[in-house]
Amino acid sequence: MNPTPDRTIGVAVLGMGNVGAEVVRIIADNADDLRSRVGAPVELRGVAVRDLSKPRKVAQELLTDDPDALVARDDVDIVVELMGGIDPARGLIRTALEHGKSVVTANKALLAEYTGELATAAADAKVDLYFEAAVAGAIPVVRPLMQSLAGDTVERVAGIVNGTTNFILSAMDETGADYADTLAEAGRLGYAEADPTADVEGYDAAAKAAILASIAFHTRVTAADVHREGITSVSAADLVAAKKFDCTVKLLSICERVHDADGRQRISARVYPALIPLTHPLATVSGAFNAVVVEAENAGRLMFYGQGAGGAPTASAVLGDMVMAARNKVHGGRGPLESTYASLPIAPVDDVPTRYYISMKVADRAGVLAQVAGEFTKRSVSIAAVRQEGAGDDARLILMTHRAPDRAQSECVAALEDMDAVLKVSSVLRLEGTDD
Repeated sequence: MNPTPDRTIGVAVLGMGNVGAEVVRIIADNADDLRSRVGAPVELRGVAVRDLSKPRKVAQELLTDDPDALVARDDVDIVVELMGGIDPARGLIRTALEHGKSVVTANKALLAEYTGELATAAADAKVDLYFEAAVAGAIPVVRPLMQSLAGDTVERVAGIVNGTTNFILSAMDETGADYADTLAEAGRLGYAEADPTADVEGYDAAAKAAILASIAFHTRVTAADVHREGITSVSAADLVAAKKFDCTVKLLSICERVHDADGRQRISARVYPALIPLTHPLATVSGAFNAVVVEAENAGRLMFYGQGAGGAPTASAVLGDMVMAARNKVHGGRGPLESTYASLPIAPVDDVPTRYYISMKVADRAGVLAQVAGEFTKRSVSIAAVRQEGAGDDARLILMTHRAPDRAQSECVAALEDMDAVLKVSSVLRLEGTDD
């Protein structure tokens, strides 16, 4: 197909929240630069909003409350979906793709469930489906995995991909405040939503983990395949104890190949709060920032760091995708298609080797440590470190295990909870980022 630099690329934007408003602004402010980068003018055709009466910084004639008609217009080449949620976004994207429009979206919840459906629709229509902004805001992670590392074998992708939870855990670590107080402060500062469930219970991070795992391992992974735990049970005492082991606590999204003894490969995708050593690169990621570490067979360890949310940062990633899609419209190219050739099975978390941090209140009497250690020995779980604190009614044991299947580790915890000598298992967290 020959280039058509004289054509105008029409763009429709669905949703005008913080990100949508920034996208609209940048298209208007950077019109000349965008024309030079794309090879043709880029023009905003319309913006779909729910409430036409609300004042907005865009010409009134561009606003519509009929997104279905907007995405089907003949003068629209690219649809930028920033509404969020599953419906009506799913149907609108399908309509856009079926009408030959390329789509740019930041909708991680939708992609974590329906990437296969949407990717198939894009392939059938021979158009692009881009979603860089869906994983880590301004941080370029999706394109490096899909393109820069396309010739390598990715072994592991682990990161901090939710700014709200990272802000909360960082503040707890720095101030010693408890979870409830820090969550309230995050809400006052605008880092936490009025209903923070999607963030603090790990749903947001799990959706992003599903997207990352799908790309990294050429296997279709959905949010239901991701083992998910949130941060609501993390206490200030856990952060204090972590420091004594030269660690901190982060909510991690981890996607990795699991190699069985017989050589079989499976995928583990999981989200949970975990201790990581202070020497690990993710330990220094504080506040609302995000970071993703990719480990590949030949490239080694790569780290991507930056602002994982916010109107302007996320809009930057959206505009990057939009420019790529527009160039393809002008010059006749297409972006990379979904790759699911590997179709690797998903490993349940029970089978994944992990390490545990366990804090428990115990009876202050001789032989307790031996009893506790005996439960681990029965299940072939080795104890790496033990710390005894307090005395009398405040006697506590804190221990770290060596790597063993998660099932064995959790069975040890269940056994501890049934022991008379263990008055309470106060906290259980995993330990990541170590060579053991």
